[in-house]
Amino acid sequence: MTRHDQDGWTRRSALSAGLIAVSATAAVSACGTETGIAEAGHPGRRARSRAWARRTLRKMSTEEKIGQLFVTYAYGQTADTTDPEDVKRNQEWVGVDNGQELIEKYKLGGIIYFGWSDNVEDPKKTATLSNGLQKAALGTGSKVPLLISTDQEQGVVVRVGPPATQFPGNMALGATRAEDKAKLAAEITGAELRAIGINQDFAPTADVNVNPANPVIGVRSFSSDPQLAADLTAAQVAGFQSGKDAVTSCAKHFPGHGDTATDSHVDLPEIDHTREEWEKLDAPPFESAIAAEIDAIMTAHITFRALDESGDPATLSKPILTGLLREELGYDGMVITDSLSMDGVNELYPLEEVPVRALQAGVDMLLMPPKIDVAYNAVVDAVAAGDVSEKALDKSVERILTLKHFRGIVDDPLVDVDKVDSIVGIPEHLEAADRISDSSITLVKNDAKLLPLEADGLSVFVTGAGSAVSALAKALKDQGAKTTEYDTGTEPDQAAIDKAVADAAGADVVVAVTREVAAYPNQAKLVKALDASGVPVAVVSVKEPYDINQFPDVETYVATYSYTDVAMGAAARGLCGVFNPSGKLPVMIPTADDPQKPLFEFGHGQTY
Repeated sequence: MTRHDQDGWTRRSALSAGLIAVSATAAVSACGTETGIAEAGHPGRRARSRAWARRTLRKMSTEEKIGQLFVTYAYGQTADTTDPEDVKRNQEWVGVDNGQELIEKYKLGGIIYFGWSDNVEDPKKTATLSNGLQKAALGTGSKVPLLISTDQEQGVVVRVGPPATQFPGNMALGATRAEDKAKLAAEITGAELRAIGINQDFAPTADVNVNPANPVIGVRSFSSDPQLAADLTAAQVAGFQSGKDAVTSCAKHFPGHGDTATDSHVDLPEIDHTREEWEKLDAPPFESAIAAEIDAIMTAHITFRALDESGDPATLSKPILTGLLREELGYDGMVITDSLSMDGVNELYPLEEVPVRALQAGVDMLLMPPKIDVAYNAVVDAVAAGDVSEKALDKSVERILTLKHFRGIVDDPLVDVDKVDSIVGIPEHLEAADRISDSSITLVKNDAKLLPLEADGLSVFVTGAGSAVSALAKALKDQGAKTTEYDTGTEPDQAAIDKAVADAAGADVVVAVTREVAAYPNQAKLVKALDASGVPVAVVSVKEPYDINQFPDVETYVATYSYTDVAMGAAARGLCGVFNPSGKLPVMIPTADDPQKPLFEFGHGQTY
């Protein structure tokens, strides 16, 4: 891979010429076929998928077609659950008892899984749930199987937890600079999801995190560097979508959510980039995903006036989704909204208008409308009135059906529950996750030469923010250290700070865990108090690496990009010198006072 330079990107967009700039890792391919699945890779297979979709489409009623546009959730660990609590929640949410009845009522195109909806508690249970939901779909209406999706971005956004293999996430992959590692992480994640019946992953996040204060993207992004983000996006698309265990990959959030200071879950963010800045900063990963033949792209609930002066969110913007994404970038694949339950997309229009406006803008699938009955009936009425044309409806449904057939969901919709344990969380996958995590650990500062620690018998006090404290203490103990721990929480009061300092007094070394210190500034007080105590202190940041700009005088600082157990295991091995840290900052760390002034440059990283 070429060296990536924050101030001198080697790749410029050629949008004005109607071209797609191709990532270093993406195979050059022609995109823009009738269904959006490019012909370059498997022309015969793709043609068969398109033909099946058209045959099936001709047999479908208008209501069945409209059902294919919707993706939502149902509570319960089984498709026909009778659990009283799940039934109660389903009745309150959508007026049915369970997922089976939901599919029968709306002829859904997709289902999405979450922990809070009781869908992913255990891999075998999830596989059984998936089979039950698929059987419901196959017994309903046009008998088309479901896209079953989740957000398995890895790192800080994970729906399927252990024993499934966990990885440290996108920014950690950015720190490795390794496309092969990004691809392998996606391959393993995709194979394990497919084994439990999930055939669509809303990943990778293709946003370029150019704003350190971004409250919703952050470590979900590969990098602040468009080229690095583009290369790793293409690598992950290839990993998710290759081989017999492929899942549908979905790049998000178009046209780019990386420079927002507002969370679109609660408000409508606005991007103030010019068109030229969008081409340079935001576009490259999406161009790269398209060149890599991405199956789907998810929209962003953001206002981007340089791309659509109306101020409509991108999810509802025809200039952005049809004019820019489809016509200029040449993408004719499946487009899905981000969750329509998020406040950002519902700020300007009534609930019944939002799904219709999304379809008119160029969307194919509607994710999680807050009231599905309102959304479904609004689309039925819009089609009947001609506000959404039958031609446009057919085009969207053809894309959805073609994708389902091409990814093997039509031919093989069910999974073998007995094989789950031979795929999910197996030693080979866990070892790969450890190797990738190890290569992401970034030694930012080691001025006192405190690291590596001689762990055997060393008294180490681990303190700071959240569950990572316990996970890191356990991992250090596995390396031979004698550990004690105290979780101060993310916003420790003075009593907690005083207790941490007192507990540190008997230790040989203090390891202070930090997370989002700019938002929770009392952590900086904790670090400074520990640093002044006279006991050597190593600070380990477990989310965005920017924390050090709140305590720049600390002498030892390590960035891990994730607070997951797999990242804490890698952090402990790195602290103790099991490997020589090789991670490089995938973002610039600015000073606290000036976001344009580097405290540590993009690409910085020390070794022992």
